[in-house]
Amino acid sequence: MSSIYETRFWTKSYNWKAQKTINYPKTFAYYIFRDAAAYHPDKVATWFYGAEMTYRELYRKVCRLANVFVEKGIKKGDRIGLLMPNCPQFVIAYWATLMAGAVVVNLNPLYTKEELRYLFNDADLSCVIAYDQLVPVLKELNQEFKIPLVIITKLSDFMLNTPVSTPEELGLEEGWLHFSQLLETDRRWAPPLVDIKWDDPAVIQYTGGTTGIPKGAVLTQYNIIAGTMSCVLWSQACVDHVPLEKMSVLSVLPFSHVYGEICCLCWAAWCVGTMIILPRFDVDEMFDVLNKFDTITYWPCVPTMIQALFYHPRVNEIDWHEKILYTGTGAAPAPLELIKKCRELDFSFHEGYGMSETTALAISTPYNAFRPGSCGVPYTDVELRLVDENGNDVPLGQPGEIWMKSPYVMKEYWRNPEETAKVFTEDGWLKSGDVAYMDEDGYVYIVDRTKDMIIAGGFNIYPREIDEVLVKHPKVADAMAVGVPDEYRGETVKAFVQLKPGVEDVTAEELIAFCREHLAPYKVPKLIEFRTEPLPRTTTGKALRRILRDEEIAKQKKK
Repeated sequence: MSSIYETRFWTKSYNWKAQKTINYPKTFAYYIFRDAAAYHPDKVATWFYGAEMTYRELYRKVCRLANVFVEKGIKKGDRIGLLMPNCPQFVIAYWATLMAGAVVVNLNPLYTKEELRYLFNDADLSCVIAYDQLVPVLKELNQEFKIPLVIITKLSDFMLNTPVSTPEELGLEEGWLHFSQLLETDRRWAPPLVDIKWDDPAVIQYTGGTTGIPKGAVLTQYNIIAGTMSCVLWSQACVDHVPLEKMSVLSVLPFSHVYGEICCLCWAAWCVGTMIILPRFDVDEMFDVLNKFDTITYWPCVPTMIQALFYHPRVNEIDWHEKILYTGTGAAPAPLELIKKCRELDFSFHEGYGMSETTALAISTPYNAFRPGSCGVPYTDVELRLVDENGNDVPLGQPGEIWMKSPYVMKEYWRNPEETAKVFTEDGWLKSGDVAYMDEDGYVYIVDRTKDMIIAGGFNIYPREIDEVLVKHPKVADAMAVGVPDEYRGETVKAFVQLKPGVEDVTAEELIAFCREHLAPYKVPKLIEFRTEPLPRTTTGKALRRILRDEEIAKQKKK
């Protein structure tokens, strides 16, 4: 008997511009950017604190760096780690890596040395491009890994009215190279000759899982092209009304995250848009930047960013209806109170759902067809099923795990066949681990996460990683982290701690400070609760986090 999901009946909910299927070209991912530079070389490609770079200038820098890679021994398939916040240097390095046939490894600059050590080892990097603030950490890591090629930059090197730094100022080790000096000394303006195939790996995007151990989702050249095309065409109902000279994307989502990579960096190249680049989200800085531009075409973001702006004293400086034409949110559902505030300010946004394993894309709201509580309908060319624990399709309205097939689904986990086998069925369905239900129009409503992942302020946090840090403290016997509801961040991290027998002189502040030494800032628990009784576990020792989460939800309902 055929399943209702096989009909892809949700396409009836698409807007008038969205495609039911797309003929994706089997070519190289960097062609997205190359064509923009060829056809519109004088269009501004990047804006960075007032400093502008055209597509011609950007393309020439990309070609130069790609040739340097090849000259320095980087071969097709080698991994190049990008360890920077958003900046023009990241854009150059990203496209140059793909042009050279190498593989981009996105690294979060907020990661601690311990977190980076694992990724450096797993990815087996041939090159790292980092910004100067991480030079001390890189020096320590390089003693262990001996990375063949290290290139360092400084953010201000690409800002207005600031002198370019020198290798001496940045404290470079012998043999390390200076990013800006490389671009000045190399004058080759054509791509190097590399035999790239459409199904070659293009990006390794590290994610996590139920174990909290990062896994590298291998995204191919085809994945990047298909994901970018679908993202662009999904927004076409809005974008079609914007003249080329005004096309822009507000790029504050981290490029090191697949969401920012596809929806800012790649979207801009396909649409020949100007990337308005900000290295971090700062509310006052956001208002200052918004006031510099008449209109911004597209702002991909997370709900906490919108919330920070709309509940700020400067909110009425902006005519939100005219300022930002198309906004997409992801990573966490928008609170109902925020949805109400958006309507009051005549601000339209569209929710979505995706994973690193799906090149950020899976489900999104059709243009101007938002439904509270839903992340939208499956994207173009997405096959989607909701299944029970036995892999059988569930009826509409009933919760089931999301399984997907699409041109955006990853090839595999990097050097991890065991985990790859766990997430793919024999007939190629990707098992998301997330539970949802679907209504009669194909709208999807996420109801739970089987992986116990916490989503706080748009960041994915894996609780076991926090547990393992806390139990390293000499006075802690057991620990269990959960996500608890938070009006601002969506969820925040709370850790339940059982101390060792006889220990009483430990404070929550002490444990939080301990976590700061071992975890990225967004992973550090905001709340600590001490328990004298054992924390809830199965007979085999598996954490029963649901019990703790339910207790917290019940407490909040009583308030």
